[in-house]
Amino acid sequence: MTDPNQQPRTTDVLIVGWGLAGLVAAGEALAAGKRVTIVDQEPRTNLGGQAHWSFGGLFFVDSPEQRRLGIADSVDLARQDWFGTAGFDRDEDLWPRRWAEAYLQFAHEEKRAWLRGMGVSFFPIVGWAERGGYTATGPGNSVPRFHITWGTGPGIVAPFQRAVEEGERNGRVTVLARHRVTELTITDGAVTGVTGEILAPSGAARGVASSREVVGDFKIAASAVIVASGGIGGNHDLVRAQWPSRLGTAPESMVTGVPAYVDGSMQPVSAAAGARLINGDRMWHYVEGIQNWNPVWPQHGIRILPGPSSVWLDATGQRLPVPLFPGFDTLGTLAHLRRTGHDHSWFVLSHRIIEKEFTLSGSEQNPDLTGKDIPLLAKTRLGKGAAGPVQAFLDHGADFVVRDSLDELIAGMQALPGGDVLDAGRVRTEVEARDREMANDFTKDAQIAMLRSARAFRGDRLVRTAAPHRILDPKAGPLIAVKLHVLTRKSLGGIETDLSGRALGADGAPVPGLYAVGEAAGFGGGGVHGYRALEGTFLGGCLFTGRTAGRAAAAAV
Repeated sequence: MTDPNQQPRTTDVLIVGWGLAGLVAAGEALAAGKRVTIVDQEPRTNLGGQAHWSFGGLFFVDSPEQRRLGIADSVDLARQDWFGTAGFDRDEDLWPRRWAEAYLQFAHEEKRAWLRGMGVSFFPIVGWAERGGYTATGPGNSVPRFHITWGTGPGIVAPFQRAVEEGERNGRVTVLARHRVTELTITDGAVTGVTGEILAPSGAARGVASSREVVGDFKIAASAVIVASGGIGGNHDLVRAQWPSRLGTAPESMVTGVPAYVDGSMQPVSAAAGARLINGDRMWHYVEGIQNWNPVWPQHGIRILPGPSSVWLDATGQRLPVPLFPGFDTLGTLAHLRRTGHDHSWFVLSHRIIEKEFTLSGSEQNPDLTGKDIPLLAKTRLGKGAAGPVQAFLDHGADFVVRDSLDELIAGMQALPGGDVLDAGRVRTEVEARDREMANDFTKDAQIAMLRSARAFRGDRLVRTAAPHRILDPKAGPLIAVKLHVLTRKSLGGIETDLSGRALGADGAPVPGLYAVGEAAGFGGGGVHGYRALEGTFLGGCLFTGRTAGRAAAAAV
C-alpha cells in the first residue's frame, strides 16, 4: 500500500471508492494515459468493494448463451421489460430514461464482447430472475437473462483489479487506503480535489467492520473527481429515513446484505459541492434474507435465490397472493409483507425442493462457481442432496426448522422469535390445499401452473425447478420451514448524471470537474432502474457507468 506520507498532492483523475465502478473508471483513465489516484476509507483487503461478495450476475440481451438454450430475446423485448418494471413517472426520470436506453444497447451489443476480451466467461445456463407474473407490459423479465460470471464476483472484479495493480507497478496509479473524504474542494465553481481524514491503520479482514479512529488529514488536488462510493444499505438509520410510504412501514428489524462501510457518507459531501441527489426513496431490498450463521459484518444476512416451488406464508400463516411467488416480484412482495405488521415471513417446502432450488447469493456461498471447480459444480448442481453451503444453514442456521411431520414443523416455527403469531390451522389449510392441486396435470393454483411452465425451460428443469410434487409426500421429506427477514441491499437513487457521467446540479448543468458512477449515481443518471430492477443489472450498471465516466473524465483533463 502507498505510504500516506508519500502521497501525491496532485493527480489527473481522483476516484473516491474502489468498488467495481471505481476500478473500471480507473482502468479507462489509465488506458487514456492519465495519472490516477484512488482513495477509500477501508483497509486494502476490501479492494473490489461489494462486487467481490456478489453472485456475479449480469444482464445480457440476445446472448449466445440465451440462443443456445432456445431463448428468443431482443432489444425491443428487453426495453418493454425494463420500462414496464421501472415505472418512470417523474420529471427527475429524464436522465435515468436516457441511461436505460443506452444501457440496453450496451447489454445487447458491446458488453459481452468487451468482457470476453478481458478473459471473463459465463456459466452456460442462464437464470430467470424477477419473472413478474403480471401482463406483458408489467414488471419482470419475459425471458431468462441472468448470466452468472464464471468465478462469480471475484471473477468480474479480477481484470479491472489487475489493470489498477499494473498501473501501481508502473507508477501511474496511487491507491490510498484508510482515506475518508469529508469535503470536495471547490475553486472558481469547479471541483478541484478533495480533503479528508486519514484513519488508523487496520488489519481487518475483508468485510469486517474497521475502526473510525482519525490519525491525520489529507488534501489532494485533481483535474477530475469521480465519486464511486456506493449506496446506503449498510446504514439502517439512513435506509429507514428514506423508506417510502408506498412500501409500507420500515422494518424495525432487518438483516444486512452489505458491509458496514456501505454507509452513504459521500451523499452529503457530494450535495455540498452542488451535486443534485434524486430518487432517494427508491431502494431495492430483498425479502428472502436469512441470518448468516457465520457472519462477517454486523447483522450479516444472506439472500436465498429461490426456485418457484416453495409455499410462501406471511408471519400469521396466510399464503401470499398471486403473483407473489418465490423469485417473481421482489418489491411487490416487500410492499405486501410490510403491510402485514410483521418483519418476517416463511417458506415451507420439502427437502426435495431445497436440494434442487435453493441457491444462496454471494461469492463465498458458491465455492463451485467462484473457484471455477467443474467437478464440484457437477456434484453441487446435478447431484443428490443440498449444496454444501445450503446444508450448513440447515445444520446451523437460526432460521431453519427441519421436521418429519407438519405438526412438528409448525411447532418448530412457533418456537422461533415471532412465531407466536403463527396460526397453525391456517398453515395446515394452505399446505394441504396446495397439495390437493397436484393430483392433476391441470390446476387453478397459479403457482403450480407457473412452476410447471418453468420446467419447459431447459435451464430451470436442469438446475432450478424441482419436479412438481406434494410437499407433504413422505418420500420428498423431511419438511423444512425457513424464517425470512428483510435484507438491505441497493440504492436505486443517487447523484443525477448526464450520459457522460458528469454530476448535475440543481439547475441541470454539470458541476465542473465532478463525476459519479455505480450505486452512488443510482447506477446511472440518478436512478436508471426507476422503482424496480430486473436483476443482473447492478454489476452491469457499475461496469457501464464506470467505463463511461472514466473515459469522459480522461478526455476532459
